[in-house]
Amino acid sequence: MKAKADIFTDDCSAALRVISDKTRLKVVEKLFRGPANVSDMVTRLGLDQSLLSHHLKVLRDHGIVESKRVGKQVWYSLSANRVETSKRTLNLGCCSLSFQKGS
Repeated sequence: MKAKADIFTDDCSAALRVISDKTRLKVVEKLFRGPANVSDMVTRLGLDQSLLSHHLKVLRDHGIVESKRVGKQVWYSLSANRVETSKRTLNLGCCSLSFQKGS
C-alpha cells in the first residue's frame, strides 16, 4: 500500500506530464478565452481533428477539461474546480500554472 505522500507525488507527476505536452498546453491556453467546440479549436490551433480529440480526451481524463454536448456539438471548457479565470491560473492539485494575459 502506498503512503499518502507517494499518492500525492504520483498524482502531481501525472498532472504535470499531462500539461507538459505543448499541444495540450495550447488547448488549455485557448480555453482560458472561453468554451469552444472541436471545429473551432481545429481552426484556431491548426491541428488535425483526430489529434485534437486525442489531446482533449487526455485532458478530460485528468479532470483539466470538461465537455458538454449541445445538439450535435461537444463544447469543451476548463474544469471549474481547476481554474481561476480572473488570474488565468490552472490548479493542478500540487501546484498552479499561471498564463500571462498576452498569451
